[in-house]
Amino acid sequence: MALSGVENLARLPELKKKLLWTFVLLAVYRLGIHIPVPGVDSHALTEFFNSASNTLFGLFDMFSGGGLKKLSIFALGIMPYISASIILQLLTVVSPELKRLSKEEGAEGRKKITQYTRYGTVLITCIQGFGVAVGLESMSSPTGQSLVLFGGWGFRLVTMVTLTAGTVFLMWLGEQMTQKGIGNGISMIIFAGIVAGLPSALMNTFQLVGAGELSLIMLLVILALMGAVLVFIVYVERGQRRIPIHYAKRMLGRKMVGGQTTHLPLRVNVAGVIPPIFASSILLFPATLANFSSVEWLQKISQYMTPSSIIYNVAFIGLILFFAYFYTAILFDPKGISENIQKQGGFIPGIRPGAKTREYIDRVLARITLWGGIYMSVICVLPMLLISQFNIPFYFGGTSLLIVVGVAMDFMGKIESYLISRQYEGLMGGGKARIKGRQ
Repeated sequence: MALSGVENLARLPELKKKLLWTFVLLAVYRLGIHIPVPGVDSHALTEFFNSASNTLFGLFDMFSGGGLKKLSIFALGIMPYISASIILQLLTVVSPELKRLSKEEGAEGRKKITQYTRYGTVLITCIQGFGVAVGLESMSSPTGQSLVLFGGWGFRLVTMVTLTAGTVFLMWLGEQMTQKGIGNGISMIIFAGIVAGLPSALMNTFQLVGAGELSLIMLLVILALMGAVLVFIVYVERGQRRIPIHYAKRMLGRKMVGGQTTHLPLRVNVAGVIPPIFASSILLFPATLANFSSVEWLQKISQYMTPSSIIYNVAFIGLILFFAYFYTAILFDPKGISENIQKQGGFIPGIRPGAKTREYIDRVLARITLWGGIYMSVICVLPMLLISQFNIPFYFGGTSLLIVVGVAMDFMGKIESYLISRQYEGLMGGGKARIKGRQ
């Protein structure tokens, strides 16, 4: 009995359970966004963020899913965890002990690194939470109203503990989503936070059209541009550089094996959305601290590091390219790949096995990583161009769009693989398959 893709989702209990876990945990996250930190004037805070929607605060609020604008218990979002992951991955490269844990001790070593990442998350969140509390005490709304009702050490400690607890809970929520749901939990939390802001952004855009501040023709041009960018991202994300590999015929026992030609697929964007996330985290962390401080030289840093500044975007592009190469080097080991190909009796046509194969793979990987980094850089500087030239009242493009498209493709791909692995028809309806044991 053949079933359609949608019917398969409904008739597979295990998949239904995973999807239910994913949506329930995401609902818990969105519910927590509306629980505020005590001691803050919500009206004054809303006025302040409305006046800073297209600044660094607006960008950081997007990553926190609107939690910073409400100063909720999830105001810092999952970014401290990502920052801690960056630090641990950088330390893995320079520390022999961490490198040994990650490569030689297998699952146990990775558990220890995960534990160190959690400790680092708590430390970073405590520092950021205390900085947020101190900064809020010195800030006021455009009307001159203080953002904090009752300042002092009591407010600072309560805010620090509350924000730290919120981020730790989000970290746990993401891990539970990864284990019991579908997809990477941390990515899904960031995805949900970004998507949650789309309805209000679209409503603001249509209000501008109704008020005559944005013409209908310009809106159609923007929508066409958005559609073209989405198609371009999907096209590049699916793009591959296929290196042909030929396996010579050889006797294995009494059988002749080999003789076939396959390929080594290398994605154009090997590192995925990791480089822009890492780059954003590094740039947001010091700039955010500077915005919450009244020190003069820190204020100058804050002015130079706004998302609309040339310095910020140049640094952003540089960090994206750096992390594209850095993360690709972590994911791919050309030496190990070339050795495995040689052990299995394979070779790349026109390239000698061994060191020459490694050099060839390394050279190809370096070229496509450069183009992947340029592609991510173009998408990530797109929001500033749209805001400055077309006066779009929300961020379209950048890290947020890469995350949304990347996570959505990964989520759909895992559901598809899950269905195919159980001999169901694919989710997109591409081909028929029968359920085991049924006709």
